[in-house]
Amino acid sequence: MSEQNIERACTTILVGKDASIDGSTMIARNDDTFHAVAPHRFYMHPAVHGEKGRVLKSYLNGFQMELPEDGYRYPAVPNVDYQKLGYYDESGINEKNVAMSCTESTYGNERALAFDPLVKDGLDEDCMQTAVLPYIDSAKAGVEYLGSLIKKFGSPAGNSVLFGDKDNVWYMEIVTGHHWVAQRIPDDAYVIAANQVAIQQVDFNDHDNFLWSEGIQDYVEEHHLNPDQAGWNFRHIFGTDNEKDRHYNTPRVWYGQHILNPELDQDPESSDLPFICRTSHKISPDDIEYILGSHYNETPYDPLGKGADADKYRYRPIGLNRTQNSHILQIRNDVPAEHAAVMWLCIGYPTFSPYLPFYTNATDTAPSYSDVSLDFNFKEAHWMYRALSVLVESNYSHFVQDDLDYLKECRQELRAQIAAVDAQAANYSGEALTAFLTEKNHETVDMMRTKTEAFMGRLFTKGITLSRLTFNMDRNL
Repeated sequence: MSEQNIERACTTILVGKDASIDGSTMIARNDDTFHAVAPHRFYMHPAVHGEKGRVLKSYLNGFQMELPEDGYRYPAVPNVDYQKLGYYDESGINEKNVAMSCTESTYGNERALAFDPLVKDGLDEDCMQTAVLPYIDSAKAGVEYLGSLIKKFGSPAGNSVLFGDKDNVWYMEIVTGHHWVAQRIPDDAYVIAANQVAIQQVDFNDHDNFLWSEGIQDYVEEHHLNPDQAGWNFRHIFGTDNEKDRHYNTPRVWYGQHILNPELDQDPESSDLPFICRTSHKISPDDIEYILGSHYNETPYDPLGKGADADKYRYRPIGLNRTQNSHILQIRNDVPAEHAAVMWLCIGYPTFSPYLPFYTNATDTAPSYSDVSLDFNFKEAHWMYRALSVLVESNYSHFVQDDLDYLKECRQELRAQIAAVDAQAANYSGEALTAFLTEKNHETVDMMRTKTEAFMGRLFTKGITLSRLTFNMDRNL
C-alpha cells in the first residue's frame, strides 16, 4: 500500500430521512488511514467570490485543475502534513447545507479495469472534496459535478463518495478510470459499505434514483463484463469477491447490519449481503456512533474480548487506532435551515472518544482543533482525545466501564447543549446567527475539554492503584 493512496480502510453509513429517528438525513464515515499517527485538523474554508486563477494541485500525483471563481464556505478535516500525505479535506457541510464525505476506497475488478484503466494523474481522493463541495447546491448536483470531473480528468483510484442534503442521500462508486454509478438511498432505508463495490441492481429507466457515467452500458456489453444471466448488477460486473474481501470488508457490513437488524441470520463472509437495508428501529446518531466505534462487540470476533485468537483476529473491526476522524454529517428537518446542519466529529478512537456536534453555519473552529502539531501536544484536541483512547485501551478491563459511563454522560450533555442552542438560535438571524453558532461551537469544545481532562485524571488516579509494583507487609515493618 503506497502513501499515495492512504485512505483505504474506511467504513460508510448512510441513512434516509424516514429511517432516522428525527427525520434528518445522515451520511457518516470512519476516515481510516495507513498510518496510525497522522494528525488531522478541523478548520473552516472561507467562501470565495470572484477569485480568478485559483489552481488546485495534488502533492501526491501532480494533478492540477483550475477552480471556479466563486465557492461556498465549508469545514474540512485535512491532514496536517498535507505536502507529504495530501490534502484530504475529507468531510464537511457547505453553507447551502449540502454534505459530502470523501472517500471510501473501493476496488474494481481486473476484467473491468483491463479496458478502462485508472488514470495515474487524474482527480484522486486527496483533492476530490476540495474540487467539489464548495460548488454544489444539492446532493444530486454533487454526483453530477463530480461525474463531469471524472469524465474530464479520469480517476487514479477506485473511490466511493457520499452526498447528502435535507431530502436526499446519494452514494457514488467510481470503479475504473472513467466509469461510475450512483444510487439515491430510499428515504426509509439505510446502507453500510466497507471498501468493496456495494451497489447491486441498476435501473437505467429510473433517473430519479440512479445516475451513471456516459456509455457505461455499451462499455459493459462491448467487453462482455456482465456475468449474470439476467439483470445488471453493478457489484457483480465491476466488484471484487475474494478472500481479502471476506476477512477485511464484508464482516464490517455484516456487523453493522447485525446491530440494526439483529433478527437477520447472515454469514459475515457472505458476498450477497444486501446494499439497501430497512429496519423497524429508527436510527439515531447514537446508533451510528456505536457502529463506527465497534469491534465485533459481544461476538467471538472481538479483538478486545475473550474468544480464541483464531476468532479474535479473524476479521478487521470497524473502529481502529488508524481512524483519524469519524464523522456524522446530519441535515435536520425539524429546525430552521440556518442551523439545521450539524457535523458530529470524533478525532480520537471512535471506540473510546466522544463525537462533538458542530454547527456548520460558522466562520471558524476552536484553535485546539484548527492548529494541530505533528508532535504530541496535549493542549490540542487531536492529541488529547487520542491520549484518552490510548489510556483506556492500555488497561481495558479496568477502564472500559468508566469509559462507557463517560461516553454516556457526553452524549446526554451534548444533546442537551444542541437543544439549548437550537432554542436560543431563534433570537438571531443572518451574520449574527452565524457568530452566535460559532461561539457556541467554541463553548462545546471548552466544555468537553474540561470534562475529558477531569475524566483522564480519574483514570490516571485509578491506574496508580492497579500497579503490579506493589507489596503488602505488616505496616510495623
